[in-house]
Amino acid sequence: MIRYSPLWKTMSSQKVTTYTLRVTHGMSHATVQRLQKDMPVSTHTLNKLCEILHCRLDEIAEYVPDQHNN
Repeated sequence: MIRYSPLWKTMSSQKVTTYTLRVTHGMSHATVQRLQKDMPVSTHTLNKLCEILHCRLDEIAEYVPDQHNN
């Protein structure tokens, strides 16, 4: 499962809010909600987040193996 926990830490350290993502950078409310719920988003969205936050992908997302697949 892909989780976006690192995204919230990166945003916090840079003082970027979900409001900033939506209003300043034009990210849709639905996309922000998907990120908040650890739902799938496109690679385009991940790329845009890296550009906005000037960071690497591992500062936005992490892979955590599903418990039931082990």
